[in-house]
Amino acid sequence: MASVQWRSRGRNYEAELQRCHPEGLPVEFGDYHPLKPIMVTDTKTRRGARKGSTSSSSSSSSSAPVDPLSSMLDGTDPLSMFAATETSAAASHSSSVGDLGRKRRVKEEEALGADFEPWSTKRGEILARFTTTEKLSINLCMGSDRGKAPNPGSSAVSEKVRTRLEELDDLEEGSHRELLNLSQQDYANRIEELNQSLKEAWSSDQKVKALKIVIQCSKLLSDTSVIQFYPSKFVLITDILDTFGRLVYDRIWTMCSDPRPLPDSFTVEDVNDTAKETFLEPKYVEADCPRTDSRFTSLPSGCRLRQSLPLQGESLNANVFDLLATFRQISGDSVQKQLHLQKVEVPAYLMLYSPAINWILQCVAYRAPEPLLTEMMERCKMMANNALLLNSIMRAFRPEFVATRATDFIGMIKDCDESGFPKHLLYGSLGRSLACADPPESERLTILNEAWKVITKVRNPQDYMNCAEIWVEFTCRHFAKREVNTVLADIIKHMTPDRAFEEAYPQLQSVIRKILTYFHDFSVLFSMERFLPFLDMFQKDSVRVEVCKSIMEVFIKHQLELTRDPVILNAMLHICKTMHDSVNALTLEDEKRSLALLIIGFIRMVSFGRDFEQQLSFCVEARATFCNLEPVLVQLIHTVNQLAMETRMVMKGNHSRKTAAFVRACAAYCFITIPSLSSIFSRLHLYLLSGQVALANQCLSQADAFLKAAVSVLPEVPRSISVEGKLRSSESFLLDFINNFLATLLVVPDHPEHGVLYLVRGLLNMVQDYTWEDNSDAKVRIYISALPLLAAMSQETYLYSIHKVDSNETLYGGDPKFLSEINKLCETLIGQILDHLKTLTRDESMRRQSALAFSLFGVLLAHGDLKNNKLSQLSINLWNLSHKHGHSETRVSIRTLESIRHQAQRPDMAHLSDTIQRLALQSRT
Repeated sequence: MASVQWRSRGRNYEAELQRCHPEGLPVEFGDYHPLKPIMVTDTKTRRGARKGSTSSSSSSSSSAPVDPLSSMLDGTDPLSMFAATETSAAASHSSSVGDLGRKRRVKEEEALGADFEPWSTKRGEILARFTTTEKLSINLCMGSDRGKAPNPGSSAVSEKVRTRLEELDDLEEGSHRELLNLSQQDYANRIEELNQSLKEAWSSDQKVKALKIVIQCSKLLSDTSVIQFYPSKFVLITDILDTFGRLVYDRIWTMCSDPRPLPDSFTVEDVNDTAKETFLEPKYVEADCPRTDSRFTSLPSGCRLRQSLPLQGESLNANVFDLLATFRQISGDSVQKQLHLQKVEVPAYLMLYSPAINWILQCVAYRAPEPLLTEMMERCKMMANNALLLNSIMRAFRPEFVATRATDFIGMIKDCDESGFPKHLLYGSLGRSLACADPPESERLTILNEAWKVITKVRNPQDYMNCAEIWVEFTCRHFAKREVNTVLADIIKHMTPDRAFEEAYPQLQSVIRKILTYFHDFSVLFSMERFLPFLDMFQKDSVRVEVCKSIMEVFIKHQLELTRDPVILNAMLHICKTMHDSVNALTLEDEKRSLALLIIGFIRMVSFGRDFEQQLSFCVEARATFCNLEPVLVQLIHTVNQLAMETRMVMKGNHSRKTAAFVRACAAYCFITIPSLSSIFSRLHLYLLSGQVALANQCLSQADAFLKAAVSVLPEVPRSISVEGKLRSSESFLLDFINNFLATLLVVPDHPEHGVLYLVRGLLNMVQDYTWEDNSDAKVRIYISALPLLAAMSQETYLYSIHKVDSNETLYGGDPKFLSEINKLCETLIGQILDHLKTLTRDESMRRQSALAFSLFGVLLAHGDLKNNKLSQLSINLWNLSHKHGHSETRVSIRTLESIRHQAQRPDMAHLSDTIQRLALQSRT
């Protein structure tokens, strides 16, 4: 190996660059465009044509390849045709029988627009609102109630119906089932079980059993023992009635559609006798159900008249007022006694009616003409004790209708008797409408003042907050920071005593969200005197962090311009510090990452313009504030490095004494901060990046310190690292870093006190001593990568340089001793590489030997002076070794030979002609 004598090939980078410029060729864009799809012409011969006939051919253009199987079958796959025939027949039968009623029902439901709130949404709200902790019971008596069914002997009822009623009476005579001490969830589960039993009975053609289940579930509506749960109970039980109604509807429609479907507009004459008899089944439910208590009679009859379509007209309109007419019963002895026993106040009892009234009024108001809505409003004015109806009108009528008459509604609210229904609830309903539609501009301040006079007098903190939360949106929507600040001050006044805010965090969070929806100018937002004190009410850590995150998300989204506003900076630093201080040993990595991204978003929006020193001071403060979030520290290092480069750009690379001191301060900031990072690759990359920035700013001693620190950290790199939760070998990451590091060393001048190429030698010594994985070629690959660097260092003019930084080309000026040191180091590296190649003789390692030999051959070809016979012979030996066992890539080898032939045509590379004659391709064995 000692006989290998390295000598770098002389390079003229400018000439090489000129030769590498691609030759321009004219392109006719009318015929060619790189994005234009390739057109394939397919000529198909129809298989199985009659003998003697001319084969039919068709041409089709497509950018996709032709499927040969499909083309042979001409698109007629016999299995697919058979399956399609079966499916078509089944689908035809299904649509003509079972699906007709379902399709019609879906068609009716689709007639509703997106502006109609469906029953499914109402259902969820009712179940969530009307809850109880008391124990519930289900009493199912499956015995018959003879005498309540219609007279089977009536001429209007057929013999078949008479038989059906007798079966109903005889079914499970005398059976009794009672479930006691049920929680609310248990009760809902049992009702759902009954619903499933109904479906199963119907599908198994046990229609009488299904009817009996419906009747017994209907009887449960007469139980008012837990009155505050009744609306939810009603919803659960009527789910069963809905199921039964849909099943009967589909069945009747199917019968009506036999033998031909009914038209969209049909009359009773179009319905056959079988369907008319089936129609009586729902009537059995009404006949067999006991009458519920009179005060609840209107609730089931009015609440769910029809879910799928909103009902309008006098019948539904009258239903509302029939329901309200029952109010006079509230003062009766029976109602008052039951309310007293269950300890239910009259206002709370009245709220039990609201789901029914709200649903009916929504149906009335949906796309109703204004005269009808105005009539409803006038009739409400004329009714005594109309607060409940007024509340539902404001909730159900179109917000635009309410908003334009907001002053009239306020007058109606003032006239209401507050003893039965609190006025703050009425103002809450009015506020919901005004949050969706705008009242006349001239009335807005009056409306807000009238509403807040009532809201601020509410003593109960929860009731106050529920109402204030609604009106915050109206205030933010139509007024400036002065009015919003006043509202916030009032909320703080009401919620601070006895720490009432602890029970109202959801409402307080809603207030923040509404303010952030309308205030995107954070200089205005943070100038509100009461905004930060309002944030101080969020004492619970998790809630406080969520609020801060919501503020940060809006800031990052809407703060489009960089800022140096001290009001914004101080407030945002406070908010970010709150998020940072919430991090502890138990915080999940995802949460840390989320918080860090928000804080980084804030840091990126801070700019002091040309006041670079102030920007650096901000970064120093931020480093102390956010020391526990590593991604934030990484961002701060990047920010300071960018600051140094902006300074260089402003000074156009010619630093004054002041700016030179400043960029050195930036380097010191990075040098102090990087060691605090736990991620070793973050440290390595930032040491290298900061060293490059220091070099660009002519801070040679600082750059030297960064690069030496990077070399000193390399031995600490573990053999495996965690990437996205999985352990992976660190070799590929380490090789990428070292290659980048080697590229930087070309422009780094040697330190006068540390000898020639001391950084290169230090790096290679680290590579030599590092504990690599078994059977790893990483060390040798680094040696091969170092050879191009050393060859570039021996050139008279370097490939690249840094303005006002004297690299080794200037310091040594082609000194023979310097070149001799480079050549000796290259010979040492080549010797190490060849020694390693000799160890790769086993069958399983021959592929690695081939790859390494070819890589070294490429380096010798590109950077070595092959006029030297020994170096030329070494390159030929490496070529032969790489092809010896057939593991080389033939295509790459051919292209390499073509490149050598092309180079050999140049006068200064004519010696390659002899070399190429000795390079042969060997076929794989």
